[in-house]
Amino acid sequence: MKKTKLFSVLGAIGLACFSVFLISADHIDAPNVAATSADIADFFAFEGSNPDNTVLVATVQGPLAPMEQTSNAAFDQDVIITFNIDNTGDFVEDLVIQAVKRGDSMYFFGPVAPLQTGAQTSIVTTATRTVVKVSDIDSAETTSNNGMQVYAGPRRDPFYFDFNRYNLVSSGAVAPEGFLPPQDASDFFEDLNVLAIVVEVPNSMLGTAPTHVGVAQGYLPVGSAPDAYNIWVTTSRKQ
Repeated sequence: MKKTKLFSVLGAIGLACFSVFLISADHIDAPNVAATSADIADFFAFEGSNPDNTVLVATVQGPLAPMEQTSNAAFDQDVIITFNIDNTGDFVEDLVIQAVKRGDSMYFFGPVAPLQTGAQTSIVTTATRTVVKVSDIDSAETTSNNGMQVYAGPRRDPFYFDFNRYNLVSSGAVAPEGFLPPQDASDFFEDLNVLAIVVEVPNSMLGTAPTHVGVAQGYLPVGSAPDAYNIWVTTSRKQ
């Protein structure tokens, strides 16, 4: 089977999702990848407008400068962004959707069984391929293929956090007052951007979601939690 060189996993962030909206965020605080082109900012997974679809969003390189300055940022052609999907409940990826930049486009491969699991990955070049031109701040290019729709380009950073107040709190400068109420807080990320890849994929391409682990192990009553894919996103750099 034809494949590219190995990529080593640098960063990861994950969650479980099927029919509910979930988010996980991690801005510039992972020592190995902070402020690099492989730094993961956010990961979202939620039900699409078509309830039979799941939407996956990964953002990287955040926060970026506002507006036109974001055009200076670019996806790294030596970094692969991978959505890992566990549909059996063992927390090992059964399927992957891989995204890598080539020229002025983002190439998506999958969903497909990975060539290997764990800390190293290779692009499955024989998988279904969907290609979309990388958007800029003035465009929003999307491509559809076999029911899957994809996007790659800059977006406003969705993270909300009063970072300046956090610094005051953590330094003890405003103790014991603590954080401000929402109406008085200031969103540090309001005018900042990230680079995002978005995939909307039919659930039929992801397999049957496993029973929630707590239900399967008897910790929770049957029907108390939805069946849920375990999904995480990783960034890997070419060796």
